[in-house]
Amino acid sequence: MSLAFGLCLIALFGLAAVGTPIALSMIVASTLYLFMQGQDLGLTSEKALQGLYDSFILLAVPLFIVAANIMNAGTISDRLLKFAVALVGRFRGGLGHVNVVASLIFSGMSGSAIADAAGIGKIVIQMMTKDGRYTPGFAAALTAASATIGPIIPPSIPMVMYALVSDASIGFLFLAGIVPGLLMGAMLMIMVAVMARRRGMGVDEPVPVRQIPKLTVEAFPALLMPAILLYGIYGGVTTPTEAAAVAAAYALILAAVFYRALKWRTLYEILASSARSSAAIGLIIAGALIFNFIIASENIPGMVSSALEVIDIPPLAFLLGVTVLLLLLGCVLDATTIILVIVPMLIPAARLLEVDLVHFGVVVVVNTMIGLITPPYGVLLFVINATTGITLREMIGDVLPFLAALLIALAIMVLVPDLVLWLPRVFGYSG
Repeated sequence: MSLAFGLCLIALFGLAAVGTPIALSMIVASTLYLFMQGQDLGLTSEKALQGLYDSFILLAVPLFIVAANIMNAGTISDRLLKFAVALVGRFRGGLGHVNVVASLIFSGMSGSAIADAAGIGKIVIQMMTKDGRYTPGFAAALTAASATIGPIIPPSIPMVMYALVSDASIGFLFLAGIVPGLLMGAMLMIMVAVMARRRGMGVDEPVPVRQIPKLTVEAFPALLMPAILLYGIYGGVTTPTEAAAVAAAYALILAAVFYRALKWRTLYEILASSARSSAAIGLIIAGALIFNFIIASENIPGMVSSALEVIDIPPLAFLLGVTVLLLLLGCVLDATTIILVIVPMLIPAARLLEVDLVHFGVVVVVNTMIGLITPPYGVLLFVINATTGITLREMIGDVLPFLAALLIALAIMVLVPDLVLWLPRVFGYSG
């Protein structure tokens, strides 16, 4: 490793530590490296533009963001919540189960944990804390934990980014996320049931059975969106990027025409907000592309692979080591940075050890999502604090049991790769 690369890393983490946006930190640190190596500083913009314009799959990111924001608008979220209440609201700790089921449903539409927490999550928290039935800390902690499922069940923006750096099939990655997402939801619901019994939470008034068909019909068009998305990709009708465009168009038609819940002003605000979010993600990707060029120039992946050859580490030990590393990094770095900067250094080692890259991708994404609720840098906790006013002090104590439940689910995914790869193999995956 050269002196220039060492100073580049110091600049990157130093700027990030003082609050500089991670995208700008990567760009500045990379420019410093190029300057010290005597290379053309124009490489900074060249690598960023080449990476952004040459990758058709990246178009899926803004399209999924638009679809999620439209689904959060109007009455769509309300209808989905009523459907979830009818399904599981009758059990002890019912609204806690509703919280998880709502996230499972919405995860098939958004692809973003933050969209889940800030949108449907905010509504669920208001329902749970009304009349003091659940403490604000419990409601907020469960919402943050269940929002981590959003990017696991397809569509998934983090999986799109992982596919960008690994060349793994985005279609098979999406399929591989379904069972792990359901497993995470099941573990959270088990924890809700345990905590509800220990804390003596009451049973909410159940929705009459005769109303369930009506609520199902009202929610059915929204529930169709994941099915349309998956059929488009796995039926050979669309590419993942084209499926994202179909999802955004379907969400728009659903909100504007079918539910009549979208006004022109609201649509403008949705598109403006989506453009800002897409630009922010695009800047991070641009910074990561430049930084990855530097990592390749320094042959860091080759050095990691050579070290593993000498150690002769088994694949399972590698996966467990990566899991611990990513969980620790998740305490201080956001998911996008980990996937775009750290993971490319690990992928050559995974290939060398014959670790399946689809399984590895799911493990990576689940790790980074768990990092979103891990103090001190729990981004989802900050989002919920900003949207509801519930303090971090109230959330942190209650988030620990849910964090434990998610870690158990993650351990199962690491130790039983066949569980993750079962559905992709049903659809022809040979890994």
